[in-house]
Amino acid sequence: MKVYIGSQNPTKINSVKKVFSEDEVIGVDVESKVSAQPFSDEETLEGAINRARESVTMKKADLGIGLEGGVMEIGEDLYLCNWGALIDRKENLYTASGARIRLPDQIKQGLEKGLELGEVMDQFTEKENVRKNEGAIGIFTYGEIERAEMFIHIVKLLTGQWRYDQLQ
Repeated sequence: MKVYIGSQNPTKINSVKKVFSEDEVIGVDVESKVSAQPFSDEETLEGAINRARESVTMKKADLGIGLEGGVMEIGEDLYLCNWGALIDRKENLYTASGARIRLPDQIKQGLEKGLELGEVMDQFTEKENVRKNEGAIGIFTYGEIERAEMFIHIVKLLTGQWRYDQLQ
């Protein structure tokens, strides 16, 4: 089976490869068609769906997967959010969301200045490519949960829904 993921980010690609270990998984460069830094559940989900839809149609894949990271507000607090979408050749859509944690005010301030979370995290940690490694979730959970783990969980949620529907 050919599974295309709408990203060139190695963390996202490897997450899909862990779940689809027996299949051909290929990362493709597609547009999310949302802000570079999604600021709501709705926008983050829309980005994931757009990535999945573009992926499945561009190369006639069996499945297209989109994974999108964003932030969302609850009251005055800003939370990390992640969404995934899986679309099959028949255009059936499956969606799932991942873990959420409150982001420190210092991170919120950087995002309010128009920076992307990846940029803010690199500055905050004085590291490079946090988004391609442990991610903000890895930093703020002291490594208990890393970005790849979170995306693997989302891909399993998506895959489980799709496989369940195959039995119907």
